[in-house]
Amino acid sequence: MKSYAPALRHLEARGLRRTRRTVQGPQGPSMQVDGRHLLAFASNDYLGLANHPKIIATAHAALDQYGLGAGASALISGHTEPVAALEQHLARWLGFERVLHFSSGYMANTGILPALLGRHAQVFADALNHACLIDGVRLAGPRSVHIYPHLDLMALEQALASAQEDNRWIVTDAVFSMDGDLAPLPQLLTLADTYDAMLLVDDAHGFGVLGAEGKGSLAHWQISSPRLVYMATLGKAAGVYGAFVGARADLIEWLIQKARTYLFTTGTPPALAAACLASVHCIAQDQFRRDQLQRLGLQLQQGAADLPWTLAPSGTAIHPLLLGDNQTVLQVAQALLAQGIWVPGIRPPTVPKGTGRLRISLSALHTASHIEQLLQALHTIARTLAPPQPTPASS
Repeated sequence: MKSYAPALRHLEARGLRRTRRTVQGPQGPSMQVDGRHLLAFASNDYLGLANHPKIIATAHAALDQYGLGAGASALISGHTEPVAALEQHLARWLGFERVLHFSSGYMANTGILPALLGRHAQVFADALNHACLIDGVRLAGPRSVHIYPHLDLMALEQALASAQEDNRWIVTDAVFSMDGDLAPLPQLLTLADTYDAMLLVDDAHGFGVLGAEGKGSLAHWQISSPRLVYMATLGKAAGVYGAFVGARADLIEWLIQKARTYLFTTGTPPALAAACLASVHCIAQDQFRRDQLQRLGLQLQQGAADLPWTLAPSGTAIHPLLLGDNQTVLQVAQALLAQGIWVPGIRPPTVPKGTGRLRISLSALHTASHIEQLLQALHTIARTLAPPQPTPASS
């Protein structure tokens, strides 16, 4: 039998072995992790809704009414009333003809891309797209895949202009998960119109955070089109679980018939769907949560300006501190942990080689004092890790 121990040791030596941490309690800015109380900048609960009393109460009530599991796949007996209500509300609120709910963002993208693309498609994908988009394209097996440099519209247009197939798809994150920057969706839609392409947008990290009422990146850019296929998750800013796809009615109906990750998985527990709907109402109503994220982000950006590392500009909840090599990432992350602060160190293959970073995730439940504590710790670590200055020669 093959042993994986040598390969694991190789990962360890390169600073690429990952370690799970056990969270003992709810999500929040302060978390109990492996028996320690930590100030956490590690969660995608951007709006602080994972423990909202109204959402929890809704889930409790739905548990009493519907029980726990859905019992079967959606096309057997697992399409429950709360899921139907969630889909209908999201379609009305976001302005789509129809919406389809999936169990997760990963299952959505690895289901919709194979169902929609076909073997004769040409795909044009941003180089920094999330893994679920990459895997979805691979599963689809299109005729060709062109990876254009990150946000390089000129390179994308050149590729589109030389495309041979009629079935063209531009595939992109709306907010890039490890960088916090935004795709220029209006320009991408213009290119889609010009070259008769479809535009698939993954808004996992924009939904709830950007746009009027938190409607996401399409609302932020104020765009809509029948060419758009829009995916967003409900386990990040919404604080619950699951994902959804919004598009034309015929396209959604095709996904119901052909998306294997929808067809062949047990339906979402109805209590989770009910909680998601309650969360969406909170997202629409609670502008103060998005305002707080903006204030905290500005404080962090200003306070990190004199660090020896670069904090990438960001107007979202994601603020990457670029450190470079894997060992530095691990060293700084461990030094923060020693001070009671949890910030995930991100290394390849999640990010390109040589761009290791700390991914600082902000929540609306963080406070200005939390940001100040993080900044003070980073400045202390920077002084500790800085190489000693040469002593001037005496005259």
